[in-house]
Amino acid sequence: MPYLYRAPGPQKHPVPEDSRITHSSGQSFEQLRQACVQKGVLFEDADFPANNSSLFYSERPQIPFVWKRPGEIVKNPEFILGGATRTDICQGELGDCWLLAAIASLTLNKKALARVIPQDQSFGPGYAGIFHFQFWQHSEWLDVVVDDRLPTFKDRLVFLHSADHREFWSALLEKAYAKLNGSYEALKGGSTIEAMEDFTGGVAETFATKEAPENFYEILEKALKRGSLVGCSIDIRNSAESEARTPFGLIKGHAYSVTGIDQVNFRGRKTELIRVRNPWGQVEWNGSWSDSSSEWRSVDPAEQQRLCHTALDDGEFWMAFRDFKTHFDKVEICNLTPDALEENALHKWEVTVHQGSWVRGSTAGGCRNFLDTFWTNPQIKLSLTEKDEGQEDCTFLIALMQKDRRKLKRFGADMLTIGYAIYQSPGRDEHLNKDFFRYHASQARSKTFINLREVSDRFKLPPGEYVLIPSTFEPHQEADFCLRIFSEKKAITQDMDGDVAIDLPEPPKPTPAGQETEEELQFRDLFEQVAGEDMEVTAEELEYVLNAVLQKKKDLQFKKLSLMSCKNIISLMDTSGNGKLEFREFTVFWDKLKKWTNLFLQFDADKSGTMSSYELRMALKAAGFQLNHHLLQLIVLRYADEGLQLDFDDFLNCLVRLDNASRVFQALSTTNEDKEFICLNINEFINLTMNI
Repeated sequence: MPYLYRAPGPQKHPVPEDSRITHSSGQSFEQLRQACVQKGVLFEDADFPANNSSLFYSERPQIPFVWKRPGEIVKNPEFILGGATRTDICQGELGDCWLLAAIASLTLNKKALARVIPQDQSFGPGYAGIFHFQFWQHSEWLDVVVDDRLPTFKDRLVFLHSADHREFWSALLEKAYAKLNGSYEALKGGSTIEAMEDFTGGVAETFATKEAPENFYEILEKALKRGSLVGCSIDIRNSAESEARTPFGLIKGHAYSVTGIDQVNFRGRKTELIRVRNPWGQVEWNGSWSDSSSEWRSVDPAEQQRLCHTALDDGEFWMAFRDFKTHFDKVEICNLTPDALEENALHKWEVTVHQGSWVRGSTAGGCRNFLDTFWTNPQIKLSLTEKDEGQEDCTFLIALMQKDRRKLKRFGADMLTIGYAIYQSPGRDEHLNKDFFRYHASQARSKTFINLREVSDRFKLPPGEYVLIPSTFEPHQEADFCLRIFSEKKAITQDMDGDVAIDLPEPPKPTPAGQETEEELQFRDLFEQVAGEDMEVTAEELEYVLNAVLQKKKDLQFKKLSLMSCKNIISLMDTSGNGKLEFREFTVFWDKLKKWTNLFLQFDADKSGTMSSYELRMALKAAGFQLNHHLLQLIVLRYADEGLQLDFDDFLNCLVRLDNASRVFQALSTTNEDKEFICLNINEFINLTMNI
């Protein structure tokens, strides 16, 4: 199903105090809880039922799961025991170590943790079997309600659980996140940064440790002090290496969280250390500075206590920072605000959000490698008006996120390969065409096109106007996207997809009888032959004459026009309302037909007798119609075939409908008779008529 473009234009970055209710009942957590308390029943969530549909979509459970509430598993269950900490969580039978690594990092930021896990719930007074959690999704906060029925086997939780079996906050958090994404199975495999962003609404930056800047230690130190969430991992070269253990006790392709960074006095010198946690809750680094390594014997006990060093097999360990850079390949930082980590000063960033879609045949143009379609991608104008303090350039960060791909996994959707390019604007407030990109290079671009949920990069460019093009790598790939633009100073953005008024010239009046040229006299003779005694052309007569004339055009690969097309033509041109064309109406149409036929021949570039949906966009503009993305998508859906092609009959029908809608709009605007339509602009009115 195509993703129709919705909610164009910049939007304010939401304030996270208010979360949107997501339960199908439309009721809030508190309303649902109170209703259960009054009825004396425990909540059962029909939106995420306790059955296999909530577990898996591509397989059957290998063991018989039994859904149980915490009170049926242990006596005196607790929501949180002694505070939610990173050592609470242990991975179960689900391959979601990336999620657990993000949760471990979340517990280090108490303010962010309290946002995700509201404190108004427990197994104490008012308990009704209902809990709720809050997640950030595509620039808004959602309140996700769940019941507390959890999948078990032999009275033990099958998936994520706390080290203390009486504590259930982590298992219920995992359930709420599974509901958000459609099922538990949807959580298999992922990037830690994805969940980190969903927990904070922050923005990600990724570092390859082998290419990290010289001040990488300071960057990580500052990130952790600011409450940023930090994860790390070791790359794999093939699937066989996934979760393979190295001789040093590290797991390849596995998501770890960074939980601390510090320096220790070791033999008279300062040594940089970093603390890492394996979400399995066991299996640790066994090299220098590991839990039981000899280095700790030379460290003062008070220093060990300050660093919370223990020799427990709890999955958390210290290691030398130089070893960390050697053994780990990637570090992901989720900044709660995109403050420049390489600078000392904190400063507020301006944030703008754009929601958009890539739609096959309309706005899914692919990257610049595909010049013929690249220009059809959504285009966003970015005006950088103020330089950074004491600088000549403007700093900004672009974060492009593809929406709901994890939720759509059950329908076969994978992460698309996405990225973006930034061009100097030529100064026109209109969608840039193919020729612009043929002759102009980009000023900046994403480091790579990659199949991650989000691609983000930091840029510095001189003040000026730029055009940002978000795209998939391949054309014709469909997805909704959320584009966030963070700038140090005020930046102005707008979609280059505005509603443009369509100014169609008034049709020429026919030459008075007696003053007609030889060509006009011949045309009158043709009309009289077709029309017959009543001097009016019916749809059947029009069908006959058009097919006869058009089939004689050798340069037009032509199939017969349908009777329905001819009825549409008469509907367009018939001003008297009798369902027929008189001579003046026929003359006006014939002039249009010649123009539209020439346009079809001009934009049918390969002379195949069909026009691609991308060629259609240029042909419509040449015909006087500059339509927004949503209208173009509707036209492609209605008139193009599965191969995104339109034949001449489709093309003619499309132009007839557009021409008719625009003329009705102009008439209404002029006479001011219909107040309901006058409040619409031309694109909105055409959208209405195209849907009738």
